Amino acid sequence: MHPVKIGSPQLTLREFRLNDVDVTLRLVGDDRVTSWLSFDSRNRDQTSRMIEGVIKRAQYEPRTEYYLAITLGDDTLVGFVRLGLDGVQAAKLGYAIAADYWGRGYASDAARLIVDFGFRKLALHRISAAIGPDNAPSIAVAQRLGMSYEGTIRHHVFTNGFWRDSLLYSVLEDDWITK
Repeated sequence: MHPVKIGSPQLTLREFRLNDVDVTLRLVGDDRVTSWLSFDSRNRDQTSRMIEGVIKRAQYEPRTEYYLAITLGDDTLVGFVRLGLDGVQAAKLGYAIAADYWGRGYASDAARLIVDFGFRKLALHRISAAIGPDNAPSIAVAQRLGMSYEGTIRHHVFTNGFWRDSLLYSVLEDDWITK
């Protein structure tokens, strides 16, 4: 299923393009953003390789992930959202919004769009999210999506020089479709 483009009145999820490197660097090169992610801040070279990899993996058949740019109506890239397919009819949800765009509901909207896509178009049964315990805004997004807290994954991610726990949240197809 390529290319993917999913929209709401507020934003659009679209495939990444090679010319997204510089604006993506403002996101993945910002310690304010990456302090919440599973990887350290990246430089331009690393960001370029990241985008090239995302574009290459989007061509896989079957597709192993849906790593999409979050854009506004004028195609301003403000973040990314990802469904990493793992297991049988399962995926891991991830998302990030550029710090200058925090607090506007973009993460909730993008996550809602990709979760709905996962259940309705990809026939997934379960979508989970692993969130840092101090990331209250992301926990709130998971709760708004109707995700249930399942427990703590101890020393789950090594980032910014130390091991970090993650709180595991999930939502099942039956819960989502009947909402």
